Amino acid sequence: MAMDVLLGLQWGDEGKGKIVDVLTPQYDIIARFQGGPNAGHTLEFEGIKHVLHTIPSGIFHKGVKNVVGNGVVIDPVILKEEIDKLLEMGVDVNEQMLISKKAHLILPTHKLLDKASEIAKGKNKIGSTLKGIGPTYMDKTGRNGLRVGDVLEDNFSEKYAQLVEKHLNILKHHDLEYDLKALEKPFFEGIETLKKLTIIDSEHYLNNALKSGKNILAEGAQGTMLDIDFGTYPFVTSSNTTTAGTSTGLGIAPNKIEKIVGIFKAYCTRVGSGPFPTEEDNETGEQIRQLGHEFGATTGRERRCGWIDLPQLKYAIMINGVTELAMMKADVLDTFDTIKVCTHYMYKGEQIDYFPYSVNEGEIEPVYKKIKGWKTDLTKITDQKDLPQELLEYVAYLEKELETPISIVSVGPDRKQTIEMK
Repeated sequence: MAMDVLLGLQWGDEGKGKIVDVLTPQYDIIARFQGGPNAGHTLEFEGIKHVLHTIPSGIFHKGVKNVVGNGVVIDPVILKEEIDKLLEMGVDVNEQMLISKKAHLILPTHKLLDKASEIAKGKNKIGSTLKGIGPTYMDKTGRNGLRVGDVLEDNFSEKYAQLVEKHLNILKHHDLEYDLKALEKPFFEGIETLKKLTIIDSEHYLNNALKSGKNILAEGAQGTMLDIDFGTYPFVTSSNTTTAGTSTGLGIAPNKIEKIVGIFKAYCTRVGSGPFPTEEDNETGEQIRQLGHEFGATTGRERRCGWIDLPQLKYAIMINGVTELAMMKADVLDTFDTIKVCTHYMYKGEQIDYFPYSVNEGEIEPVYKKIKGWKTDLTKITDQKDLPQELLEYVAYLEKELETPISIVSVGPDRKQTIEMK
């Protein structure tokens, strides 16, 4: 069988967790391929809201395996907190979740380095979640990192001490107060929890699963525009959030990938610093923020809000090879008389329809097309035939412009508020 991929096409927070949860019954395995606890995948069902940071979003479906792949970085403290909450709900985590030996560990000192780096950047800070993600990936590429498999070795304490010593030498150059012993206590408690989990050679497990006819869905974190190579650098995350990241993050060859589902909001948001061409830093943006409850699931920070950006989406679809789309939060635009769509940019005196190398404020101006709103409460609609004509026209317009079919329209946060388009 083949592997399908599901990932975000904007600056993250598109609603990936919900759609993974909706699609999980079609798969045997859900596998996270990159990122870390900076992810906040929100699922809502039976009146309860769940936020997952490390654990794949298929965990609430019995019989489905959830793999944390080698491309993920794991904070044992946050992982333990997630596991404890799931155990309280009766989820058999050890039966349903598997952890790659090659996934890297976030140490307490990684988080201190993250904080020190952001403070040092001052007004030029990138808007890090301060979860230690960047420093952990830096140690990974610097060949200094600790991996999950190391916790099973006799010399883990020695390896840990060596890496911490390196970090403390760096921190000497920063004016940062901290209590390392206090941070280490929950870390080592998390390590003990980690050691009790099912730790595997994930690349062998996943490839053998494909050979035996299993269906796998690769779950991405963050979004395409936060990709370390193709995002709005340097205001990006530290991993490859694109389809290419599934191969390096899971050990599955590109020719095993079949469907690539790209998730996007009917508008656009961004958390933290960095370019955002269609941002509405005004009453309109605030209206979208309040209606869409646009506050970070991981950080609680206000999300910057604006209109949908077609040049940006076309770029993301191209980079990822997207085969179908899922449009999220259509219901947030229910009350707008007019919806704006960015079709082009004015860039250095020229009108362009592609995403350029630099999109810094002041050198790029969005060109908008106005579309009539649907002025209908979508949240109670359960069938495509009941969708208002104006929304159907909006969907058709986006499909034509993006040259990709929209297979799912979300009309609310609950898993039941999901309409499969025919």
